Amino acid sequence: MGVVKLRRIRWTIPPALVLLGVSLSSGPSLQLRGRTSSSAQESPFSSSAGWHLKDWAGKGAQSKPDSLHDKDLDPNSHAIKQWIEELGQVWDNVGKKVEGVKMSVSSSTEWSGWGDNIKHFITPDWARFLPGTLQKLQRELSMAPGSLADEIWKEAQDEEINPEIIRDARVRVGNSLCAEEMAFRQKRQKFVVKALASYLDLREDEICPEDVPVIAVCGSGGGLRALVAGTGSYLAAQESGLWDCVTYTAGVSGSCWLQTLYHSSLIGRDFNRLVGHLKNRLGVHIAFPPKALNLLTTAPTNKYLLSGIVEKLKADPGADFGLVDIYGLLLGARLLVPRGELEVSDFDLKLSNQRYNLVDGEQPLPIYTAVRHEIPVLDDKLKRQPTPETLMQQAEKEAWFQWFEFTPYEFFCEELSAGIPMWAVGRHFNEGKNVVRPGEYPIPELRIPGLMGIWGSAFCATLAHYYKEIRPILTGLTGFGGIDSLIEGKNKDLVRVHPIDPAAIPNYVMGMKDQLPASCPESIFRNDHLRLMDAGMSNNLPIYPLIRPDRDVDVIVAFDASADIKRENWLSVVDGYARQRGIKGWPLGAGWPKEDTELEETERVLRETEDLSKEALDGKIAAQQQDRQSPESSTRPKSKQESSMREEQASVSDTDLTYCNVWIGKLEERVSEGEPPPSKRLFHPSNTNHSDSDFHLMRPDAGIALIYFPFLPNPSAQDLPRDSSQSKQQFPAQSAKNPSKDSTDATQPLAPRPSSINPDVDDFLSTWNFIYTPEQVDSVIGLAKANYAEGQDQVKRVVRAVYERKKTDRLNREKRALEEKRKQEQLQSRKRMEGFIPL
Repeated sequence: MGVVKLRRIRWTIPPALVLLGVSLSSGPSLQLRGRTSSSAQESPFSSSAGWHLKDWAGKGAQSKPDSLHDKDLDPNSHAIKQWIEELGQVWDNVGKKVEGVKMSVSSSTEWSGWGDNIKHFITPDWARFLPGTLQKLQRELSMAPGSLADEIWKEAQDEEINPEIIRDARVRVGNSLCAEEMAFRQKRQKFVVKALASYLDLREDEICPEDVPVIAVCGSGGGLRALVAGTGSYLAAQESGLWDCVTYTAGVSGSCWLQTLYHSSLIGRDFNRLVGHLKNRLGVHIAFPPKALNLLTTAPTNKYLLSGIVEKLKADPGADFGLVDIYGLLLGARLLVPRGELEVSDFDLKLSNQRYNLVDGEQPLPIYTAVRHEIPVLDDKLKRQPTPETLMQQAEKEAWFQWFEFTPYEFFCEELSAGIPMWAVGRHFNEGKNVVRPGEYPIPELRIPGLMGIWGSAFCATLAHYYKEIRPILTGLTGFGGIDSLIEGKNKDLVRVHPIDPAAIPNYVMGMKDQLPASCPESIFRNDHLRLMDAGMSNNLPIYPLIRPDRDVDVIVAFDASADIKRENWLSVVDGYARQRGIKGWPLGAGWPKEDTELEETERVLRETEDLSKEALDGKIAAQQQDRQSPESSTRPKSKQESSMREEQASVSDTDLTYCNVWIGKLEERVSEGEPPPSKRLFHPSNTNHSDSDFHLMRPDAGIALIYFPFLPNPSAQDLPRDSSQSKQQFPAQSAKNPSKDSTDATQPLAPRPSSINPDVDDFLSTWNFIYTPEQVDSVIGLAKANYAEGQDQVKRVVRAVYERKKTDRLNREKRALEEKRKQEQLQSRKRMEGFIPL
């Protein structure tokens, strides 16, 4: 999430000035005393922005109910009033817990004046509207007989409305694909044969199903920007014929919302309808009190939206209820409700229902993602004794993210090698079986609004992440160098603290330590809930689920609408994952090329070895530059080999990428321990002859083909046709860059054209902007479609080459098998003839 202007801080970075709330000591000893270890504590997070029902239930001894499952709560009782009071104070609790994190660090007089702003910057703007709205939900959430919540709970126990509650669920152990996904792949393969024939202009009877490439399309995180831009990219892919050739789609954050809407009854798998829906629903902020409150308190939307909250509070008392739950509720009210706000369908509330769209293999399988932050215990002696042994032990204690994937079939974690049916998410498990009290039904499947909150909960980031976001605009402050060094030195502490708690889902691997891989962390078996958050905390592109070995993906088309895509370079992050997992074929070195850091490295070394002033440092750096640019070195004739190496290096490591970029990996085993060379970048814009690219794609040892579309400004992007379904409103005569004199209100959004917007600069494209006008939706859709048009020929060329390679490989295998068969027949014939004497 980039920061371009100071006035964009609140929108671009919800916790923007977290540094200013977490005061720094002048000394070297900076300690965080929050709850930061999942191994030693019930929760690995420093705050309790959410609250436990079991906690408040025990506060009122006189009116404490025996069990939330035993009887309905009296709305006039002390306990329920206390609950409503605490529910309305979610915002205040967040501020208090963040304040606790701040107070855990010794104060600094230089920064102490910023303490009052901590809530303003840590918590997203939409949370400001919550107190009044939540207080007005008292009537809706009351469990009194005849209330809406009482009606919701009774229907939750109705097996005709929720047929999954009569099914018994078990944990599936193993990294293979589930049976339902394997069956889907066979059906999808047959469907893609026809689509591929049309896309590549081939005869359908020529295509062998075995030769069909497995193509995956994925979208990045980025809130509504990713949702709208991804819709334009997917629409362009559909119009070009590529979409029907795709087997998998995957998303992070806003791209998960995109997949949810696409498979809903509101959209009916029609991207043109989705564009219209976004134009109708994104003009109002998700937390605008009158609109949000009306949807949550009037029929039929109140029952539709509140069902997941009521079921969770009633059936899972140990679960936290916090900002992520409310966030999902507000997202559902804005995105899952149509324009008329009347025609709502319960069918859209369960992810497992999307499997009905996949019955005949007519749609790609959607994959949704979230991560769990594993934060092991740090032993103090590891810090005091930096021996090789203790350093290795400390490396094993580093925090990392575990990836979880949701599909209509299964909720699965590759690191745990375990998953459960999607319809069983929300239940508690023990020793591989769901836990149900005698005479009761399990909870229905966790509702999609709650999942949408989890998938997009970027505000649950760590303090280290928050500082990373705010750092670019602090570099000009006096004394920044010392402060920056201090914080960077304590990054391992900051990365272990979450000011806002992630959401909680029942942990399905409880009691399974002996059945899962030994690499599973101990803490996973000690916490009865999984803390899940936005997968963009780990990688803003959902590549990991797509390179699971059994999925055998041949082509990945990645649409990246991340903020600051050049700086983050999410594709390069996959390299370490691929090495760790031993995944063959991933194009190592793909992504934005690293800029020349030679001068930065020189400055760092000089600062470390000498105590130099800035003037002396600049002089030494200039002297080294002159040495490298001396006449002897610049005029010396270069050998052909050296020139060839320089040209090859220039072709591989350009300083910028274009609208469409292609890399191909290799399947070959590496015997050397050195760093492998970067993968070949294909269809380079500086080379008009692409026969070499075709050759690399057709090589027998070719691996995964990666096609990368970054969301870049495009001055040549055309306006959408006025008669198109995406552009029912005309653009204004003036450009966004040249507004009329009457447009003086800075709070009013402009109506830009696709050719004029810049995702890295325009305020309305911030990750934390929740309002898009119809004109802004059109401009983003137009830019995304224009960028895809720049590379659609390369995409088709890649798909054709991969298809031809797979066809050639199959024919060669069949030829070798036939030759082997003939050899065996000849050998058997010779054996039969042995012992016979010719006449």
